[in-house]
Amino acid sequence: MTITIHQQIPEAAPPPCDILALAAHPDDTEFGAAGTIIRWVEEGQSVVYAIATNGDKGTSDRNLTPAQLSVIRRDEQAQAAHIIGAREVVYMGYPDQGLEESADLRKDIVRLLRLYRPRILVTSDPYRRYLWHRDHRIIGQVAMDAVFPYARDHLAYPDLLEQGLEPHKVAEIYFWGTDDINYRSDITACFDRKIAALRCHASQMKEFRHSDPVKWLRERCREMAAGTDFELAEGFHRVGLPL
Repeated sequence: MTITIHQQIPEAAPPPCDILALAAHPDDTEFGAAGTIIRWVEEGQSVVYAIATNGDKGTSDRNLTPAQLSVIRRDEQAQAAHIIGAREVVYMGYPDQGLEESADLRKDIVRLLRLYRPRILVTSDPYRRYLWHRDHRIIGQVAMDAVFPYARDHLAYPDLLEQGLEPHKVAEIYFWGTDDINYRSDITACFDRKIAALRCHASQMKEFRHSDPVKWLRERCREMAAGTDFELAEGFHRVGLPL
């Protein structure tokens, strides 16, 4: 399957998708939701990735410049999204560690929602306590605000309406990285492909703090499956929205 790569948010409306996976950084989606997305793709759902930042800070290698790292991480993300089966990847171009709860970011996410018209939005939980990357908190919060009420209301952005971007209502949001799991997704059959997608992020996996990341992640997924009848899970806080 050919994957379409956008170096910025498209101007023209593409075909709608079923799921929009919105991440602060390259590799966030693979850690948080890859197994679930693989299963959705296998069920015939179409998935689009949107990556807010260029990931240009995520290294301890002092020989890499931010510009070099950004290129590496875009390539890694495209490879991982291809393994998962995403239809498109959209790079939004914000700097790593530079997301703000701003009108510009909110409008960009509203534009994405009205362009792609997903039924489900998957992103990081803004309400995780204590140790959590600031970009993760902000992308989740601004995404929630964009979904409700800004993408829904035609008067929110009259200029988007003039461009033909009609209001859109998302049916569900799945937040990964949550302290408050209320939905567990069976990824037992998809775990190996989740790992294969994560391995595409070689620049990040070599920075991983655990000596055996696969073992650590398997244990995490086993813990998230507790109380279910399957072996491995990804956990989310799922929010249904009024349509």
